[in-house]
Amino acid sequence: MSLFQTHLLSPVAPARTARLMRLATYASVGVAAILIIVKTGALYATGAAVMLATLVDSILDGAASLLNLLAVRHSLQPADAEHRFGHGKAEALAGLGQAAFIGGSAVFLGFEAVQRIASPEPVVQTGIGIAVTLFALALTIVLVAFQRYVSRASGSIAVGADAMHYASDVMLNLGVIAGLILSGQFGLVYGDPLIALAIAGWIGYSAMQIFRAAYDQIMDRELPDEDRKKVRAIALAHKEVLDIHDVRSRLAGITPFIQLHLEMQPYLSLHDAHLIADQVEAKVKEAFPGAEVIIHQDPAGFEKNPAFHD
Repeated sequence: MSLFQTHLLSPVAPARTARLMRLATYASVGVAAILIIVKTGALYATGAAVMLATLVDSILDGAASLLNLLAVRHSLQPADAEHRFGHGKAEALAGLGQAAFIGGSAVFLGFEAVQRIASPEPVVQTGIGIAVTLFALALTIVLVAFQRYVSRASGSIAVGADAMHYASDVMLNLGVIAGLILSGQFGLVYGDPLIALAIAGWIGYSAMQIFRAAYDQIMDRELPDEDRKKVRAIALAHKEVLDIHDVRSRLAGITPFIQLHLEMQPYLSLHDAHLIADQVEAKVKEAFPGAEVIIHQDPAGFEKNPAFHD
C-alpha cells in the first residue's frame, strides 16, 4: 500500500490529528539529533565506511525531519484570504524535499562505498560501532512504530514519508552491524563497503517511494477507489437520492476535498433539494473527518433529457 493509499483508513478527530502530527515531528527531530551525536563519536572510533554511511544518513534525516516539522506546522494552519483551500500541500512539498535529501545521501554513499571497494581499509574498535548501532536501532524502531501509528491515524504524507525513510534506517543499522562484524571480526575488508553499497541502493529506493507519494498529491490524484466507493455508498443510502455522478476527489495534506452531483426527483423544491444535499454532506463528513465537501443538486435525467434545458 502506498503512502497515498493509507489515507483515511483510520480517521481520528482533526484536533487530535494535528497534535499527533506535531508530536511525531518533534520526536523525529529529537531522535535525529541524538543519533548524530553518538554516531559521530562512533565514526571517529572505528573509521568504518558503514559508520560513515549511517552518520551521513542521520545528518540528512535530521535535515529532512526539520523540514518536515516546519512543513507540518505550516500545513496545519487554517485557510486564509489568500489560501482558500488551506495550506495542506506544504506536506507534499516537504515530501519532495525529503526525497531529494535521501536520494542525495544514496548517491554520496554509493560513491564512498565504491572508493572503499577500490581501496579497502581495515575497521577498528568494532565493539563500539556495534554498541552504538544497536542503540540507534532500538531508538529508530520505537520512532518508526510511533510514526506509522500517526500516519495511519492522520493520513499525513509528511509523517508517512518520515516513517518510510526511518524504516530504511532500520535496514541500514542492520547492515552496519553486519559490515562491522564481517570486517572487524572476520577480516573480510570488502564486507564493509559492499554492505554500504547495498544500503545506498535501499535508501535510493526509499527516496523514489517518497517522491511518488508526494508527486501524486501535488498532481491532485484521486483518493483510493475504496474511498470513492464509500462516498458513493453514503450518497445512495439516502432514500431521496436516485443516483450520483461526477464524483471528484483530491488530497491536500490531511484534508480531503470531495465533490459530487446528486440526482433527485425533478420537481423537488429548492428547499427540499438543499436539505437532502446537506444531509448527505453531513454523512460524508462523518465518514471523512475534516473533509471539504461540495455537492451539486441535479434533477434526475437532467443531462439526458433536452426538455430540462428549455
